[in-house]
Amino acid sequence: MPRRERRAQLMEAALEVFATQGYHAAAMDDIADRAGVSKPVLYQHFPGKLDLYLALLDTSCDTIIDNCRQALASTTDNKLRVQATMKAFFDYVTSDTGAFRLVFESDLTSEPAVREHVDRVTTECATMIAEVIREDTGLPDEASRLLAVSLVGMSQVSARFWLRENGVSSGAIPLSDAAALVSGLAWRGIRGYPKTEDN
Repeated sequence: MPRRERRAQLMEAALEVFATQGYHAAAMDDIADRAGVSKPVLYQHFPGKLDLYLALLDTSCDTIIDNCRQALASTTDNKLRVQATMKAFFDYVTSDTGAFRLVFESDLTSEPAVREHVDRVTTECATMIAEVIREDTGLPDEASRLLAVSLVGMSQVSARFWLRENGVSSGAIPLSDAAALVSGLAWRGIRGYPKTEDN
């Protein structure tokens, strides 16, 4: 198998193991078994478990940041932007891969390199959102950034809460309804900072 394809295969197997077991409980043996390769083959691509975890985390962070960027660029209507961005977080959290657990529920946040990756999601998403807020409202950079960070936090925490509760209760809220509820709350709050009454 070409090196690039093998690496992708190993990362897919590792994601399954890390997402279900967490970093500390996962073993390189488990990942090699899941990928159907020997442990030496795994070590040819990744020198250690942390290197593999960070490679996965980097890809996972890039995905949610790119999703946020696409949602913001999908329209110039700010109400629809809020809806699209909220849906991006809900869709990411409910993805079958479980990659969100590496970003939002990592059991290795005490490791500086992991913390840096995880913080990058909030920082980069909030920076993009703050730019839209600042342009639309005329608020100072610091205020725009605080509002943006609040929106990112609302998005990921509510999406994770919904995922955890969904299916447990007989009155579970469908995904689209859940994303609409939270985006409605976010829009009612953020639209209170317009530059003009028309915005």
